[in-house]
Amino acid sequence: MTASLADVASSNVALRNFLHGLPGVDRVGADQRAAMLGTRSIKTTAKAWAIDLAIRMVDLTTLEGADTPGKVRAMCAKAVRPDPNDPSVPKVAAVCVYPDLVAQAVGALGGSGVKVASVATAFPSGRSSLDVKVAETAFAVAAGADEIDMVIDRGAFLSGDYLKVFEEIAAVKAACDRVGDASRGAAHLKVILETGELATYDNVRRASWLAMLAGADFVKTSTGKVQPAATLPVTLVMLEAVRDFLSATGRKVGVKPAGGIRTTKDAIKMLVLVNETVGDGWLDPDWFRLGASSVLNDLLMQRQKMATGRYAGPDYFTLD
Repeated sequence: MTASLADVASSNVALRNFLHGLPGVDRVGADQRAAMLGTRSIKTTAKAWAIDLAIRMVDLTTLEGADTPGKVRAMCAKAVRPDPNDPSVPKVAAVCVYPDLVAQAVGALGGSGVKVASVATAFPSGRSSLDVKVAETAFAVAAGADEIDMVIDRGAFLSGDYLKVFEEIAAVKAACDRVGDASRGAAHLKVILETGELATYDNVRRASWLAMLAGADFVKTSTGKVQPAATLPVTLVMLEAVRDFLSATGRKVGVKPAGGIRTTKDAIKMLVLVNETVGDGWLDPDWFRLGASSVLNDLLMQRQKMATGRYAGPDYFTLD
């Protein structure tokens, strides 16, 4: 299979034949397995470990038209110190902002170790020319972004123009290189599939493979602007895709469910799904992220409850 992958993107017909030749997804089976794994109960020390791991996996995000430099700085402060009264709480993985606010995030985070991610490529619709998408990506990378979250052209994908989607992802991947600053390496590319618009699990599997073939470092479920977003069955299908892609190519790709993850219980269900599907090698912020800003406060409340026996009030932590 590895040898044949070299020719997969030689034409739209070749891509179609490959993607439609992937094993179909048993929708009923995927739903049942995800539901079964979602019932697993984690207690005491294992739960405390899972909460801290989930916090370290969060991409703290603000993607609103009313975003300001001040809001970004406040969010960065929370990313580094989620609970100002408890220095033992781990930092989150990254802060995600629009391209024009990357420089403010970079300045606020300094050498904290929290990464700066930026959406790009006409987020959230993806409806723009390739030149504009590449230019926006290059702008964010030049401003200091460590990661780029791009959206695929769902119209092209759903109409079967797989080669267009492949070539756009490959072009954006190339734009992630840091011109004149090779010492920092290229920005990592997270490819957003917007699974709520893909209609079938088979399409989710095909889009995941297409993104990985084109060079994605992560595959991501959603923009958070379309529902349904990061459901357990969809995340399961994507995890199976990265597992199979590693087996076929030797290249490991991360997964980021985003949208609809609101409680500690939701986050822990995702961690169980990862462990049971791809193994603990993916239980690391380098390979699994949670695009779920709203879940952070619930994780902090649950963490404090385990430490003190008391829940904090809903206004104890800052609202983002």
